Amino acid sequence: MRRAPAPLRLQGISKSFGDLLVLQPLDLEIEDGEMLALLGPSGCGKTTTLRVIAGFEAPDAGRVLIGAKDITSLPPNKRRLGMVFQNYSLFPHMTVAENVAFGLKMRAVGRAERTRAVRAMLETVRLAEFEDRRISQLSGGQQQRVALARALATEPSVLLLDEPLGALDRALRERMQFELRQLQRRFGITSILVTHDQEEALTISDRIAVMEAGRVVQLGAPTEVYARPRTRFVSEFLGTANIFSGTVECASGPEEWRVGLRAQPGACAEVREKGLRPGEAVTFAIRPERTRIGAPTPGRLQASVQDVVFRGSYYAYELEIPAQETVLFAYSQVPQDLPADRLVSLDWDPADATVLRESA
Repeated sequence: MRRAPAPLRLQGISKSFGDLLVLQPLDLEIEDGEMLALLGPSGCGKTTTLRVIAGFEAPDAGRVLIGAKDITSLPPNKRRLGMVFQNYSLFPHMTVAENVAFGLKMRAVGRAERTRAVRAMLETVRLAEFEDRRISQLSGGQQQRVALARALATEPSVLLLDEPLGALDRALRERMQFELRQLQRRFGITSILVTHDQEEALTISDRIAVMEAGRVVQLGAPTEVYARPRTRFVSEFLGTANIFSGTVECASGPEEWRVGLRAQPGACAEVREKGLRPGEAVTFAIRPERTRIGAPTPGRLQASVQDVVFRGSYYAYELEIPAQETVLFAYSQVPQDLPADRLVSLDWDPADATVLRESA
């Protein structure tokens, strides 16, 4: 019987390469059966975190635990981890079945049991009829499923996914995102996905850990991290955001505040946030799909239309505040007759404005 999935914990993990501090002391817990995405730009420390978990890098300090077991000093082959990489690392000289059976063979699983396990796994990933084919005879999506089948066949405690869909074209990548999520849920296996693709993290994961400069700056459900980013970095990295700064003027309702905007003297906006005070300087973000375009209105932020493009499911408007170099965006599913240089007002619901902090 397959072992129950185990939670994974990182306690005070730090790592440097020479004088370069790659991971600041990092504490993180991945729950039973959870898919956690480590998301961030190149050099933020996400791949190093994965390599420490896998045992390919030794941390300078801290511990890695699966359940109650400290695995920090164990070699990779003793950690009972499944791994899938961007290039899949499949053996081209072996058949599909032989690739899937490889980990089982290394663990001295008997031939009959190996055969049963491989057939069951290939059925699961819908590749049963391909068991005798060579890897070179498969499409990219099929190779990705073979890599997943090989990783899952050994019944690992934790599954590590390092940019597993990065080699696929966009259409196939989108389809495989759903397939990967369905497989992970079916097996109920604790999983960590490393990616720089914001859409992939939002689609696949239960929670997202956004990393910057070797630390997690925000951790939460995809909807929470996207809709309520804590910092300017998170708001701009995870999608597009319009950023405004200003000074709180007065309360305009329960936990709602009127903010005078720095970008346009005399223009005001509304935000909803606890604990603000009149005279306080604030910076806040609005997502383009929450930004409304209307007729010029005194006292509201005004901008001129620069361009509009159709993106399939919505129209994207590029806007600019007069006398400023600030570029803003507004998305709408309904086209509006707005020629270039037309002056418009921008508005939003106060609840959609997220006040940003300088640090997480």
